[in-house]
Amino acid sequence: MSTPVKIDFVSDVACPWCAIGLSALERAMANIGSDLQVDLHFQPFELNPDMAPEGESIAEHLGRKYGLSAEQLAQNGEALRQRGEALGFRFDLQKRDRIYNTFDAHRLLHWAGELGAPQQLALKRALLDAYHGEGRNVSDRDTLAAVAGSAGLDGAAARHILDTDAFAAQVREREHFYQRQGIRAVPSVIFNDRHLVQGGQPVEVFEQALRQLSGIAT
Repeated sequence: MSTPVKIDFVSDVACPWCAIGLSALERAMANIGSDLQVDLHFQPFELNPDMAPEGESIAEHLGRKYGLSAEQLAQNGEALRQRGEALGFRFDLQKRDRIYNTFDAHRLLHWAGELGAPQQLALKRALLDAYHGEGRNVSDRDTLAAVAGSAGLDGAAARHILDTDAFAAQVREREHFYQRQGIRAVPSVIFNDRHLVQGGQPVEVFEQALRQLSGIAT
C-alpha cells in the first residue's frame, strides 16, 4: 500500500505559472494512477494585495514591475501559451489583459476547502479558467459567485460569503503563515510540510517527488 502524500499548493488565481504548475501536478498524479493517495489543499497568496478594485493593465503592470518591453511581454506570453497548451490548459492572452486583486477569490477557496478537497479543486480550476482562459474579472463578486456556481457549488451561498467578511481572518492567517515560512513566489508546492517545489515545473519533477514520497515505483 502506498503512503499518503499531503500537498499544500500555495498560489494565486492571477498567477499564470500557478495554472501551469497545477496542470503539471495533476498530469503527474494521473500518470501514477489510482494507487496514489493525495491530500491536496490550496493555500492563499496574493501577487497584488494593494491593487485597486478595477485592476490594472497587465502590460503596464509587468512593464513597470519587471522592466519588460512590449516585445518581451509578447514573447513571454507566447511561451506561456505553448506550455499551457501542452498540458491541456488554455490561455487567452487577448482576453486576459488586466490583472486584479484576488482576496475575495481566496475567501471562496477557503470556504470550498471546508466543504471538501474535491470542491476546492473544482473551484480552483474554474477560477483559473475564468481568469486565464476567459479574461473574467476575478475580483468582481458577481463573477465570483457565478464561477462558484459553475464549479458545482452553491452560488447563493458564495454570494452571501462575498457580501460579508466571512473567512477573511482565516485567509489572512494562512497568508501570514506562509510568508513567515519564507514563501515569496508562487506556485510553491509543499509536500508533507517539508519538501518544497517552486515554479511551473515539468510533469516529471512532480511525478518523481510523488513517487518518492508515496513509495510507488516507476
